[in-house]
Amino acid sequence: MKNKKLRIGIIGCGGIANGKHMPSLAKLNTIEMVAFCDIIEEKAKAAAEKYGSENAKYYTDYKELLNDKSIDVVHVCTPNKSHSFITVDALEAGKHVMCEKPMAKTAADARLMVEAAKRTGKKLTIGYQNRFRADSQYLHTVCEKGDLGEIYYAKAHAIRRRAVPTWGVFLNEEEQGGGPLIDIGTHALDLTLWMMGNYKPKSVMGTAYHKLSGRKNAANAWGPWDPEKFTVEDSAFGFITMENGATIVLESSWALNSLDVREAQTTLCGTEGGADMIGGLRINGENLGRLYDTKVELNSGGVAFYDGKQESDADLEARLWIDSILNDTEVVVKPEQALVVTEILEAIYESSKTGKAVYFE
Repeated sequence: MKNKKLRIGIIGCGGIANGKHMPSLAKLNTIEMVAFCDIIEEKAKAAAEKYGSENAKYYTDYKELLNDKSIDVVHVCTPNKSHSFITVDALEAGKHVMCEKPMAKTAADARLMVEAAKRTGKKLTIGYQNRFRADSQYLHTVCEKGDLGEIYYAKAHAIRRRAVPTWGVFLNEEEQGGGPLIDIGTHALDLTLWMMGNYKPKSVMGTAYHKLSGRKNAANAWGPWDPEKFTVEDSAFGFITMENGATIVLESSWALNSLDVREAQTTLCGTEGGADMIGGLRINGENLGRLYDTKVELNSGGVAFYDGKQESDADLEARLWIDSILNDTEVVVKPEQALVVTEILEAIYESSKTGKAVYFE
């Protein structure tokens, strides 16, 4: 497929499609966006007019889009509840699929997606774009080299002080499956597991809170939320043990009385060194009987008239995804890895409801 221009269909033309997927795909000369679908026809039409190829089509029924046999790739950018069945249908229709995070609302739904990808032989990946940031890429290389040794303790950070998304269906538990844990905690957990190279959880304890969600006229980055519509947690925390004895602490919030605000970040502690993302990427360790810490310079500047601008995480994600199809290589975010993230998140919610630990077989 190296000399072919891939034909792409977009299912769900809302915020994440307009803010990430379509702008990044539009920068590639190896693809063309030929079809757009949204339950709100005006959104699909607007996307087709802005990003579509000549004679691009738009739909309100995703199955009509999938019936177009000329489409090679589908991007699923819908609410969490519909990720699984749309993805499975797309794979069965012979399309490669990029599905937005989280993989699915439930672990059972995510497993159906993995099974469909294996059954059809089509590529499936999940939109964890934070893996493609410069600091994440550098740190992953450090971890792969073994510079940190055995990573046995880690923290996954997804803390907002007051930044509750008040648009769309973010506050709707039926549509989304949860709040900050499944929305932004999923990014932090994915980063952490990826750095550790560890996808074998043993047990999970978790708590989810509805402490601030009932407040009226609350201070918030996007204006006050409606307490009547806030049906998901405002914060959630997990304590995860892995089969090899490693421990991960996951923290997530949209609204929390904390000044320690960090999102899509990880802290790693290994036998040979550690790393965190506080104020930039920092590596620490011991050398010649002395402790050291160093901040990694990730900008490419320093040359006159060159601003050091690098490819964005979303742009790199899109390019490598398309390259994996054209060259038939492995995707960066493997569906089996995203499944483990979903299993752990689900276990945190379950543990919070029952007050008991959840054990993995």
